[in-house]
Amino acid sequence: MKNVTDSFVFLGHWPSAGSFGFNTDILATNPINLSVVLGVLIFFGRGVLSDLLDNRKQKILNTIRNSEELREGAIEQLEKAQARLRKVEMEADQFRVNGYSEIEREKLNLINSTYKTLEQLENYKNETIHFEQQRAINQVRQRVFQQALQGALEILNSCLTNELHLRTISANIGMFGAMKEITD
Repeated sequence: MKNVTDSFVFLGHWPSAGSFGFNTDILATNPINLSVVLGVLIFFGRGVLSDLLDNRKQKILNTIRNSEELREGAIEQLEKAQARLRKVEMEADQFRVNGYSEIEREKLNLINSTYKTLEQLENYKNETIHFEQQRAINQVRQRVFQQALQGALEILNSCLTNELHLRTISANIGMFGAMKEITD
């Protein structure tokens, strides 16, 4: 009970405050302020965040579908390359006497180039997916921060009247004057 009365006695040092006072105890007011700001952010940002995440999810799914189509194209290319390989093998049987070593080199080059192409396409798909995920995360972070900041500014602007602003400035000037007298 003594702490409660001490806090009201402390408010008596603000002559411009009158019957209305501010609790200047930072340890008591910061958790309350933070909980209010977090509550407002969660209340207003929840729907926007879910919409943003849904949109990003759709974009990522579309990117994955596109990558799958690229993969299917690569598989078709592989099948064509395999068909070509079979053809080359048949020709190799026909011309084995004349140029077996040259045909084998062509076969290996064809297989290696096909696997390199497939590997490059797979790497491109994975890089695209990773890039899109990072971009989506960055965009969501940026929008949530902007909306949170905008909401906080709107709340502050709606709560801060001219009279309250002037009284707060006067009180702070008085506190700085008292601090200056103490240091002098």
